[in-house]
Amino acid sequence: MTILVVGASGATGIRLVEELLNREQYVKIFVRSPENLPNKIRNHERLTTITASILELSDEEMKQHIAGCKAVASCLGHNLTFKGIFGKPRRLVTEATRSLCIAIKANKSEVSTKFVLMNTVANRNRDLNEPVPFIQKCIIVLLRLFLPPHPDNEKAAEYLRIAVGQKDNAIEWTAVRPSTLIDEENISEIEVYSSPTRSILNDGQISRINVGHFMADLITNNDIWNMWKGQMPVIYNKGTAFITQIK
Repeated sequence: MTILVVGASGATGIRLVEELLNREQYVKIFVRSPENLPNKIRNHERLTTITASILELSDEEMKQHIAGCKAVASCLGHNLTFKGIFGKPRRLVTEATRSLCIAIKANKSEVSTKFVLMNTVANRNRDLNEPVPFIQKCIIVLLRLFLPPHPDNEKAAEYLRIAVGQKDNAIEWTAVRPSTLIDEENISEIEVYSSPTRSILNDGQISRINVGHFMADLITNNDIWNMWKGQMPVIYNKGTAFITQIK
């Protein structure tokens, strides 16, 4: 299987690429600076590196790059710098999601393409009646007003939920909502829920390597895919999904 990964040079995206290559998949990635890739994957025989900025590609170029890919994964995010957070493009994730979906449909594949979007636990799944504490609602309003990456993540997921929907013949999708991201070197057990089990004010944790592993599971394991397609699963490192009550 060939999978296209965007945001592959990020801290989580590179974990997904490594996991897919470990599973003997063929991977295409868009990167601006290939020399920044880890040595162990830079010249990997199953990795195709496309030096380009995704939003600068024409529709035809995107169509050509995505041809033959059975799955697309987006780990795009805004750099945690002043320019990355407040500069252009403010709708990086949304515009990339839209462009990728248009290219998938333009290729008119005989089978549907999987689209896995890395999103955020701070985004609500509006298909479900997810309870949100009042103070969290207030914080989300502030994030929308003053932190551009948050509404970008919301709009990207909404594009999949509304514009693509549940019955599209060309695209099946899942938007993964990680809890607070941390760095660990080894894969560990995780817990997956359809909705958050904790407030973002007192969130659980998930390692980036576990996020990459779960996204790879969605892509390569049809049983797991069928369980979560069209949904927005929330993932936690095992033992962090609920607040421990000390007795």
